Amino acid sequence: MFNNLFDRIFRAIKIDVELYEEVERDKSATVQAGLVVVLASLAAGVGALQLGASNFILAPIASLLSWYIVSYIIYFLGVKLFPEKSTKSNHGELLRTIGFANAPGLIRVFGVTPDLMFVTFIGSQFWTLACVVVGVRAALDYKSLWKALGVVIVAMLIQGVLLFLILVLSQNL
Repeated sequence: MFNNLFDRIFRAIKIDVELYEEVERDKSATVQAGLVVVLASLAAGVGALQLGASNFILAPIASLLSWYIVSYIIYFLGVKLFPEKSTKSNHGELLRTIGFANAPGLIRVFGVTPDLMFVTFIGSQFWTLACVVVGVRAALDYKSLWKALGVVIVAMLIQGVLLFLILVLSQNL
């Protein structure tokens, strides 16, 4: 299982389109995808340890929740609002492709100084975005990367607004 997982992580980091098609179809890869999300989150926690240990503890939980929510938002946008004729997908397919798309986040473990943290976190975020777009394109059977990018950006904006509202409402309690 771990040999397969490490191979898939490496292929996800290389933005191997076939990997995203493979995990889209492999229902047993959902746990692996979740593990990638947790590992990337832990890497960020190690890389940002100078900011406090609470990041290391709370980040995996927040990352899993965020992964689930953004996958559902992308599912809704891509399948219900902006499908192509060939679009046939479900939330699980998006969970798997987006989960593996988080693999570039593993480099955040090298952000051990403020300068390295900035470079690794920003770099991994753009790299992850590219992987997410490729994964979403695969899961939604889109022909265009631009359409997949648009769905991802709208989903991220929606998730950001939801997070902002939660933070504002929690301050008023």
